[in-house]
Amino acid sequence: MQNPLLMPLCEVRGVGPERAAQLLRLDLRTVQDALLHRPRRYEDRRHFQRVADLQLQEPALIRGTIVAAGLKRWRGGGRSVFEFILDDGSGRLHCRWWNLPFMEKYFKTGDEVVVFGKPVSLRPRTMDHPETEVVAELESSIHLNRIAPIYPLTEGLPQRWLRSLLWRLVKEFAPAVAEPHPELALTPARADALRRIHFPEEMSDIEMGRARLALDEFVALQEAIHRRRKNLEKNAKALPCAGDNHWIKPLLAALGFQLTEAQTRVLREIRRDMAGPLPMRRLLQGDVGSGKTVVAACTALMALESGANAALMAPTEVLAAQHDRNFRRWLEALGVRVELRTANTRQSDAAAQPGLFAAPTLFIGTHALLQETFSPEKLGLVIIDEQHKFGVVQREELLRKGTYPHLLVMTATPIPRTLGLTLYGDLEISVIDQSPPGRGRIKTFVRDAGSLPKVWKFMREQLALGRQGYIVYARLEEADSAAGIKAVTKEFEHLQKIFAPWGIGLLHGRLTDGQKDRVMAAFRANETQLLLATSIIEVGVDVGNATLMLIENAEQFGLAQLHQLRGRIGRGAAESYCILIAGVKTEEAARRLKILEETTDGFRIAEEDLRLRGPGELLGRQQSGAPPLRFGDLAQDRALVERARALVREHFRPGWGAHPAF
Repeated sequence: MQNPLLMPLCEVRGVGPERAAQLLRLDLRTVQDALLHRPRRYEDRRHFQRVADLQLQEPALIRGTIVAAGLKRWRGGGRSVFEFILDDGSGRLHCRWWNLPFMEKYFKTGDEVVVFGKPVSLRPRTMDHPETEVVAELESSIHLNRIAPIYPLTEGLPQRWLRSLLWRLVKEFAPAVAEPHPELALTPARADALRRIHFPEEMSDIEMGRARLALDEFVALQEAIHRRRKNLEKNAKALPCAGDNHWIKPLLAALGFQLTEAQTRVLREIRRDMAGPLPMRRLLQGDVGSGKTVVAACTALMALESGANAALMAPTEVLAAQHDRNFRRWLEALGVRVELRTANTRQSDAAAQPGLFAAPTLFIGTHALLQETFSPEKLGLVIIDEQHKFGVVQREELLRKGTYPHLLVMTATPIPRTLGLTLYGDLEISVIDQSPPGRGRIKTFVRDAGSLPKVWKFMREQLALGRQGYIVYARLEEADSAAGIKAVTKEFEHLQKIFAPWGIGLLHGRLTDGQKDRVMAAFRANETQLLLATSIIEVGVDVGNATLMLIENAEQFGLAQLHQLRGRIGRGAAESYCILIAGVKTEEAARRLKILEETTDGFRIAEEDLRLRGPGELLGRQQSGAPPLRFGDLAQDRALVERARALVREHFRPGWGAHPAF
């Protein structure tokens, strides 16, 4: 018998072709889809406010009768306003819709209505574009005298009609909702959770229902992660790559500094994995400047000492070139072969360089490593730097170059624990939570555009002391003067005059690789003292003498990105200064930037970034592993994620999770 929850909505009583098409625009095709259509908020229609008690800009729910309505058009027909006046016995409220003349057909004098919005004026009391619903007396048990769900809508679909449909669907189909894992005996029951979400009796029911449905989502995510891990354990046989230290010991002796305790601890974890029977799958988190590159070098040497090839993939030419310079400086003196493969350097085929892919070689590159012509023999280790810049599919594509090679993915953008437990739950996590000694402190200041003359003066004083710095812009060429947003190419000539005694370089994504190399070489050699750039310098730029970071239009960047950019300074012993020039127009923007003033702790910043922006925007669209959550909230549901993880680990067995979603 067909699952009734899979019935198309077009076959449900009362849903004609027009309504079915509107529901489809909301991605609602089946009864199951509709039952998972989460209300975006709720109105407690057991308690209405009086018009006489309205406060300016305070949201309010009002019930009354329309006593007058009309549409006014200005000459030429380009502008209009539809307005009705609502009376609730305590006073009158003017409700207006600008340039939406079709609103006239939805309301008439004598209609009883419920409106929700914020008063924009108290003389007379006025709301602009409030959410409004006409009340039908016969349906008052669904729409009035209860906590009413307010659903996301699409054009032409009335709130009252959709609420009535969900009332019928919940009543008729909720009994058919099955428990995905009855053996877990989760409460409340899933069917009851859906009732609470759609038609709660008390406000506390809403969170109780949401938490249960969110737990189901997190259990499903953890199932997939656990199953992937189990499949790896069943099918994969690791290439032993623990090494014997014959290159690592001389490297560490030649570095001129000691590894931190955190770096040493992480290397022990990595060596244990690479000596084990299963391929290493490890995520290395470390804040900007914490010393991940040295750890990556030692990890690569473990594989190379074992006679295997290693590959390191970076997201940009600038970062790949920097890794190439650092690794050659460290490793070539040991006799270790290092090859750089980017869009300009890769060979057309393996035959172009006989023996190129023979072990042991460390290949460093960008997306060029994904090309078919890159086919190294005995690939024992894959390292992916700044993993959030790559999609999950790209990660897997590089891994398929070998036969279950070990994997180390690195990030300088700390990942909040809830994301680590979901998106990267199949990876073991290592954290470098110490910074190398001798690093200078970074001071951060938020200023407005009016402070720029003082900022320029301060920067000139620092440059006169022999320091270097960066000036970063959100735009490349297209400035927006009306919004105060500047572009790097437009500001270059202007800043050459302000900083006339000093050399200025210009770096952005449209330069050729050769041009980028020349600009960076001049800056590293201190032939230019200021580098104007876009966010291209977010990763991979390491100049110890750079102590100044000025970011224009800082409100245009995400928190994690600002933290990454700030990490380009403070890499030497001198005190460094990060100045954020921002046109802050909202409390949220001010709060974001205030966090950067208060802390350089990347983990705290990442948690706040997740809370403000959510996982989808935080990770980028290419991260196809981002969970499609309807009820779960990765910014707030850490306890639920950890509970789901524990449940799966305790109860998982072959075939577990084969139950229907409902």
